[in-house]
Amino acid sequence: MIGIVSHAGDLHTQTVARHLDLRGAGHRLLDTSHVPTSAALTARQRPDGTWTGTWSDADGVLDLADVRAVWWRRPQPFVLHDEVTRPHDRGFAHGECAAMVAGLWSCMSAEWVNDPDRDEAASRKMWQLQLASREGLRVPRTCMTNDPEQARAFVAAEPAGVVYKSFSATPRTWRETRPVREEDVGMIDAVRFAPVIFQELVPGGRDVRATVVDGQVFAAEIRADRSAYEFDFRIDTTHAPIAEHRLPDDVERGLVALTRRLGLRYGAADFRVGPDGEHVFLEVNPAGQWLFVELATGQPISAALADLLIRLDTADDRVPDVAQGIEVPV
Repeated sequence: MIGIVSHAGDLHTQTVARHLDLRGAGHRLLDTSHVPTSAALTARQRPDGTWTGTWSDADGVLDLADVRAVWWRRPQPFVLHDEVTRPHDRGFAHGECAAMVAGLWSCMSAEWVNDPDRDEAASRKMWQLQLASREGLRVPRTCMTNDPEQARAFVAAEPAGVVYKSFSATPRTWRETRPVREEDVGMIDAVRFAPVIFQELVPGGRDVRATVVDGQVFAAEIRADRSAYEFDFRIDTTHAPIAEHRLPDDVERGLVALTRRLGLRYGAADFRVGPDGEHVFLEVNPAGQWLFVELATGQPISAALADLLIRLDTADDRVPDVAQGIEVPV
């Protein structure tokens, strides 16, 4: 059985589920937004070392011992009961749900794409850049700071320009990558309120999204320079031509090595290609989108992910952990 931690409205989940259905692979949606209102979770530990866990919702009772592979796709916020009204009570209930669910994940014997703890650690942009550099990938000169003087000095030292972006985002706070303009320099003191990522501007407007599935790389060039916004292709993918792309061999090797050191079986990496053709690594998203690339290029990314989940689910023996020897920040 394959578990999918996501929600029914996610198009990527729907697409991979269809591939699993075509292959006759059993799967079950585990929607964390149903916790605790419409999903009942139970775990039992016995003195002889036996552990059991169940997930019960409208689809029935699932013995978590039957789940041999799990896709950590889009976990959703818990939805608490309306009867719990006081803020501190809601905070307590939320914390207890988080501890229960995380405990279930840790105790399951399933193989993960990706393991939640490794996924979280791998999402740290500072850590990504450090490991990418160690693997021989070219990374941009970067300053992450909440010190206005440090930010001002970094911007002044980059005559070709600087872009800035956030560490993370929510649907309410998402911001595109933006160039630092003259008027922005006058507001740079505002970084004292929260750290900001500043990076050298790599000109050219040619981006590459490289999706890695268990060491297999699907790369696509995205011409942001032909869209309405050259600094971030996500703003206007409709008008940014997308075509299959071949990464240089050394860049592909470095990217695969990076995902393994991060403990990722899946990752969506972004590069910016400079005027000289150099591929500059920007970041890797452990749960990044790929359907827009698949639709434009025909690359079988969804099928590759479904096949990976099936291999993990049906292996006679446990598949060797991709994360053996990973780097763990402490």
